[in-house]
Amino acid sequence: CYGSGCRSCTRNTVALKKTPLYEFHRAQGGKMVEFAGWSMPVQYKDSHINSHMHTRQHCSIFDVSHMLQTKVYGRDRVKFIESLIVGDIAELKDNQGTLSLFTNTKGGIMDDLIVTKTDQGYLYVVSNAGCADKDSAHMQARLQEFKAAGHDVDLEFMDESLIALQGPSMAQVLQKGVGDDLRKLTFMTSVLTPVFGIQGCRVTRCGYTGEDGVEISVPSGDIVSLTEKLLADSEVKLAGLGARDSLRLEAGLCLYGNDIDETTTPVEASLVWTIGKRRRQARDFPGADIIVPQIKAKTQRKRVGLISTGPPVRQHTPILSSDGRVIGEVTSGCPSPCLKQNVAMGYVEAAFSKVGTSMQVEVRKKEVPAVVSKMPFVPTKYYMGQ
Repeated sequence: CYGSGCRSCTRNTVALKKTPLYEFHRAQGGKMVEFAGWSMPVQYKDSHINSHMHTRQHCSIFDVSHMLQTKVYGRDRVKFIESLIVGDIAELKDNQGTLSLFTNTKGGIMDDLIVTKTDQGYLYVVSNAGCADKDSAHMQARLQEFKAAGHDVDLEFMDESLIALQGPSMAQVLQKGVGDDLRKLTFMTSVLTPVFGIQGCRVTRCGYTGEDGVEISVPSGDIVSLTEKLLADSEVKLAGLGARDSLRLEAGLCLYGNDIDETTTPVEASLVWTIGKRRRQARDFPGADIIVPQIKAKTQRKRVGLISTGPPVRQHTPILSSDGRVIGEVTSGCPSPCLKQNVAMGYVEAAFSKVGTSMQVEVRKKEVPAVVSKMPFVPTKYYMGQ
């Protein structure tokens, strides 16, 4: 499965939304499945494993136009976004971004998102497709409260398309199409620039694979043209949701709806690093009174990485202690194309969360040995500068 909302096996009578690359995907042999209400390519002519390995060794294009892109304007834009999330946006430099979390008053994670503090007078926010309706309603409700209190803030939900170019040869491929030196664009920084002659693009050095990569926000009328220009380079291939899922899992990255949701707190999810130090002290984000004490007191359960051999481990697989007691559940799992072992993540009782702890996973009524492993499973290669 490719996350909350994948329905590849059922006929959905609701009309699926299509990205501006939909016809292009089909023409390129993309096998389309339902994902979060969208028709998205799960793979192309290459096998899932070949596509995964191509991304690790060369680079691939992923259509992520289904994700929600938002601009936050106004004098009080930082105060506004910080009233919804755990991150310290005020401390970011111009054109720097950070992964953050929308939290609710109970301390649960409503979504994960990337917030970039641009030098253009707005914040650029990218959040998940599966939460788009919830996130936009949540932001709009807070917007009304802020405006009623006399604050200066506005939202714009963007129509631009979004593609991710991910893999070790990304920079050599993209450098031919941009004027700026990409060596200056480090991980989690962003720039407005023409790309292969297409105006109005935003290039952000980030991604969901663990590789060096960028996400390019581009006017939707130009997205097919840009994709074709990138594919003209023999280093580049198209990749679908299948490879995206196994790549992000090897990189130890959470999928909303599987590994984090409104029943998990940032501390349980091992995402404490997303909570700004100033925010912890001020306790001024939703759910802070529940989340901040958990940082010191610890939690009853913890998200961990697991490695096992034998049959693959999937979501909802029970995790057992060595004496056969259920101590947790797998939230994501797949065979790792790079490691030739099964990788998974899930939640276990905190006493069992130490790296190296032996346990078992129950696959098809059989108990298979597993061990708690450090994440990422495959070392990440984010570009931090030379």
